[in-house]
Amino acid sequence: MKKIGFVGVGVMGRGMVRNLRAAGFEVTLYTRTKAKIQDLLEEGFAWADSPAAAAAGAEAVITMVGLPRGVEDASFGKESNLVAMAPGGYVIDMTTTSPKLSVRIAAAAAEKGLHALDAPVSGGDTGARNGTLAIMVGGSQADFDACMPLFKAMGQNIRLAGGPGAGQHTKMANQICVAANVAGVAEAIAYGRANGLNVQNMLDAIATGAAGSWQLSNNGPKMIGGDYAPGFFIKHFVKDLNIVQQGAGDVQLTLPVTSDVLAMYKALAERGLEDEGTQALIEYFR
Repeated sequence: MKKIGFVGVGVMGRGMVRNLRAAGFEVTLYTRTKAKIQDLLEEGFAWADSPAAAAAGAEAVITMVGLPRGVEDASFGKESNLVAMAPGGYVIDMTTTSPKLSVRIAAAAAEKGLHALDAPVSGGDTGARNGTLAIMVGGSQADFDACMPLFKAMGQNIRLAGGPGAGQHTKMANQICVAANVAGVAEAIAYGRANGLNVQNMLDAIATGAAGSWQLSNNGPKMIGGDYAPGFFIKHFVKDLNIVQQGAGDVQLTLPVTSDVLAMYKALAERGLEDEGTQALIEYFR
């Protein structure tokens, strides 16, 4: 497997495609706004003018778009990858999207003689750039094994979670943990400020104890410094937590912490902060 189509090259996709090429894959890119990836084209990446064109002749096509409707378009539209892929090819959706949509894609792919995997990731732009993403995969063992060289080019903690949709359900569990963790860090900083602490010193004091976490060590200092550059957009986190709520509702499960954090992020989005990074949650407490 050498020829890869990559549909959607945003904040995380940039690092992912560079790591794929560094590992020896031939990568053809499609994104809705060509001008936004001009630097990648100047680096030698090939360009396609539709998802179908990116998939044509590819042995695997990866979608990494922002929203479920983008996955729908790339998978089921007139110019979709499912239309263009030759039988035997691999369709890998690495977007965080609905598990139900992943099941639909897997069924449609099977009808066309294709192999489908849902493989959402965690690790943000830093993990994408460094090739250290966690990759949570849904699909068959054989298809997972066949695509492992691709996954190893982009990540380190790579696990098969179960059948179609299981990768997305695992990512939803990840987002539940992230929601609680980032809110806890923001609340701790708000508490420290209100009580006159040096909040960076406070974070340093608790970082190696039971409160230590990736969010505390990486996004905590950004919250303190007002650095809201997105490693992951608020608008995409709202999308993810809405999917979590839908999935919880399907099995009559109530998630009070996730519900509260989702409400906080929706409030920030209404204030015009939807394109900031998730660490901007600290603004909720100002």
